[in-house]
Order: sequence, then C-alpha cells, then structure tokens
Amino acid sequence: MTAAAIIASAGAESCHPWPRHILTPTDWAAMAAFLVADPSLALVGLWADTTHVHALFLTEAEDLPLLASVPVEAGAYTALSPARPGAAWFERLIHDLWGHAATGGMDARPWLDHGLWPHSAPLSPRPVPPPAMAEPPDFLPPTEDGLFQLPIGPIIGCIDDAWHLRLTLRGETVERAEARLGYTHKGTLALMRGKPPRTAARFVARLGAEATVAHSLAFALATEAALAVAAPPRAATLRRMMGELERITVHLGDLALLGDAAGAPGVAATCGEQRELLARELEIAFGHRLMMDCVVPGGVAADVGPEGMRAVRRGVGRVVTALPGLRRLLESSACLTRLVGLGRVDRQMVHAFAAGGVAGRASGRRFDARQLRDERSVTAPIDTTGDAAARCRLQLVEIESSLRLLGRLLDTLPDGGTSVALPMLSGEGIGCAESARGDVWHWLRLDHGQIAAAFPRDPGWALWPLAEWAMQGAALEDVPAIQRSFGLTASGADL
Repeated sequence: MTAAAIIASAGAESCHPWPRHILTPTDWAAMAAFLVADPSLALVGLWADTTHVHALFLTEAEDLPLLASVPVEAGAYTALSPARPGAAWFERLIHDLWGHAATGGMDARPWLDHGLWPHSAPLSPRPVPPPAMAEPPDFLPPTEDGLFQLPIGPIIGCIDDAWHLRLTLRGETVERAEARLGYTHKGTLALMRGKPPRTAARFVARLGAEATVAHSLAFALATEAALAVAAPPRAATLRRMMGELERITVHLGDLALLGDAAGAPGVAATCGEQRELLARELEIAFGHRLMMDCVVPGGVAADVGPEGMRAVRRGVGRVVTALPGLRRLLESSACLTRLVGLGRVDRQMVHAFAAGGVAGRASGRRFDARQLRDERSVTAPIDTTGDAAARCRLQLVEIESSLRLLGRLLDTLPDGGTSVALPMLSGEGIGCAESARGDVWHWLRLDHGQIAAAFPRDPGWALWPLAEWAMQGAALEDVPAIQRSFGLTASGADL
C-alpha cells in the first residue's frame, strides 16, 4: 500500500478537472505514515476551510495532481510535517487562520499572526480573543555556545517586500537560516469570501506583483473549471502571450538584481534597461506595465488592438536583439564565476519542497505547469548542477524559450470574442499556471456564483524553505547572492 493508493481509494467530491478525495481521519493518519517512506508524492500545498483540511500532491511519475481532504475532529488533524518538511509552514498558517491544530506537527509557533490581530483564527466560525504573544516573533535559539544570531529585516532598506531572515552564525559561516513572513498579510482569503469571481479577481491579481498574470490565470482557470465554461480561443491565446511576457520581464528583473548582488554592474544595468523598455510597451498594449487585472474569469478584460500588438512586437523584438549581447556579457563578466557553487540544492531537496520554476529545474526537477494544460509544445530546459550559477543560466534560457513561443503566438492569434459570461452556479475547481518562479495553484468552491472558500498557493511557499536550506554552510557575504538567485518575495505567501 502507498500513500497515493490510500488517497485514490477514498471517495471523491466533484472537483474539476481533478477530483478531491475525502479520507477518514484514520486513513489520513495512515496516508501520513506512508508518506515517510514514499518520496513519489510531492506536497504542493496544504490549506483548510471551516470543517476540513485539504492537501494537494503531485505524483512524481506523471506529474498529475492528487487532492485529499480530511474532516477536522475536535479541532485537530494528523500533521504531515514529519513526512514533508514543507508542510510545517502550511500547518502554522492553518492554525493561525482557522484554528485547526496539527497533531504531531514539527512546529506549532504562529506564522501569519504576529500578535497584532484583533481576533485569533479569524476565518473560523467563532474567532476568539488573541492570546499574549511575543513581539518580535520567536525564532529558534542557538543550539550551542559560540554561535550568534544576525537579524535581517523586516525593514531592509529597499523596495522588496517586508520579511525577516534570522541567520545563526559560527564566525562568518551560516549554521542555520530561518525566515519569518507575514508582514505583508492582506487578509486576501477573507476579502474573497462571499464575492463573485470577477470581483475577487482584483484581490488575486494583487497577491504578488511578480506573478499577477500567473495568479490571475490560475484563479480564472479554477473558476472556469468549477463552472464548466471555457475562455474563447482569442482570449486563451492572449492569456498565453501575457504569461510569457510576464516571465520575460520577471527574469530580466531577477537577473538585474542578481547581477547587482554578484558584483556585475554591467549585467544589472543591461537587464534593468531591457525590463524597463519592455514594461513600457506592455503598458501601451495592455494598459498596465504589469498587465494587472487583464486576465479575468471567463477570458480577458479587454481586447488588444492593432497598436497594442505593434507595441508587443516592438518589445519582443528589442529583447531578441539584446539577448546575444546579454549572453556574452554574462559569460565574460565575473557574474557566473561568482555564483558557481553558491546555494547548491539537489533534486531530492527540490522535490521534498515541491519547488518548481528555475529553482526546481536547475536541480533536475522538470515539472512545468504549462504542460498540464496540454501545451505540449513547451519544453522546460533543465540543469542538474543546482547552484546559483545554474539558476542564472536557466533564466536566460527560459527568456529565449518564451521569445520563441511568443513569436508563434503572435503569428497565430485568432479573431473572435475575448470573454464569456459566468453562470451563477455552484461548483469546485482547481487551476494552475506557470509563473517565472514556479507553479501557481488556485482552489475555490462556489456557492451559487459566490466564493464560499478559496486558497492560492504561491511559489514562495516552496522557495523560502528551500533557500533556508541552501544558505546553510554558506559564507555570510554570499547570502545576498543566494537569496537573489531564488527570486524570493513574500507577498504571495503572506496572503
């Protein structure tokens, strides 16, 4: 018996396009026990509603989603963190928002709740007064004499999200890195409840600036799956175009920041310039530099006219022209040399945290969410080196891949409508999209056209704990470059 077999044998709810299996508490506990010796299931996300806890897995062989749920009994459920370390953050989130306790969990400290909320468990049927909590939040203490701790953040003197990284050091070497997020918590799940999907889409689009299109697309696909509708062909193609354009701009921005952290000002300046020029063309085409609020459930918010398409072609053409020079600059500067060996992670670790995107593929994990939507023309390049240099090289390769795909999409953009009406029905759906930093997932349940429950899974849930692990043993001076190589942002995971 395997964990996957236990899940598959349970009865299923009508969730689309993948069913959600309902396990008894006994079967859930057995599944959790089998996970310890079963590396074939990657835990992508763990969340809850008022009565159940839900888990999303990916099967290693087919990369197919497998959803499991368990009813909460006496306010508790069996923890998955002993078998999947990435579950610990989700379990802390579930306790903060819904009050469900993870029995046998590896870490029971608060996560999003920093002691400043007016109520504890705000999404539960009966929120309670907040307990007395430490501020600043508790971090793990040094384990032996001779170690000291260096706090970084949450105010870090730049335009990044607020986050706190606590480094435990032995001299100039990092013994342990521990991140604490939640400083940009927006209450997104509470804001979405009770609203129609097109209203809630505005909150989804603001989960993270670097993945506004990806989050909007995954949410739209989940809504359309729940309601059994499909976006028109022209809208579907425009969505794919926006997704690839977002990937290019984010990769250029990440390369600029990585070049700055690695002491390569030429790389930083060139990538920053190309990102800015492309963003200006996107504003002409889509009305927003980040293409925010352009993807909506049922299609896209507005069509793109001839002038907009010319702007897209200009922006794409400019990046195509600049790319050979950028590649030569990367190879001739000290950037790649500086990054070799930094923050190395192996395939076992990226699978343990279900890390996708460049971070996963640089360590040999091939998963690409675009292939789940029958986009078989997409081939995700991989590396097996697993260090910051591999992640840097793959970003450039992915820009080239996106440019080729955009060329085909621009030449085959169909005519026709760009949106369909959404029926006021009940249903449940899950959708995924590939952002520049990994796979984005959205689950929702609709009650007569209104959102009864929802959860977005941002790539940051996997990247932050993976980066913590990658920083162990690194020199203190290398921490900024390692951090930038993962493209860490907090907003999407802070909800």
